[in-house]
Amino acid sequence: QVQLVESGGGLVQVGGSLKLSCVASGDTICISVMGWYRQAPGREREVVARIAVGGNTYNTDDLKSRFTISRDNLKNTVYLEMNSLKPEDTVVYTCTAECVRVNVVDCWGQGSQVTVSS
Repeated sequence: QVQLVESGGGLVQVGGSLKLSCVASGDTICISVMGWYRQAPGREREVVARIAVGGNTYNTDDLKSRFTISRDNLKNTVYLEMNSLKPEDTVVYTCTAECVRVNVVDCWGQGSQVTVSS
């Protein structure tokens, strides 16, 4: 069983930066990929970025110029650096872990609210 705890969300001004963190605990040895998803009210959850243990990443084309995913395997932590934030980035961001199969999320975090004020 894997547990994910996000932190770093909050209020930021337009054009500002914010860094989210997600610490994995429990059966972390199973984790092959971690990532970040986001979901706005009334919208379906969408992937923001994913990163494998080996360092390979996938970033949404519309966000990759502003959002950067990274991880510290020793700390079982994944990060999401967000720059040049826009009001449309005001959504809940959720950390994920993939263990059994890639592209299949086995564990979801509680979510972290990011609010970008204009």
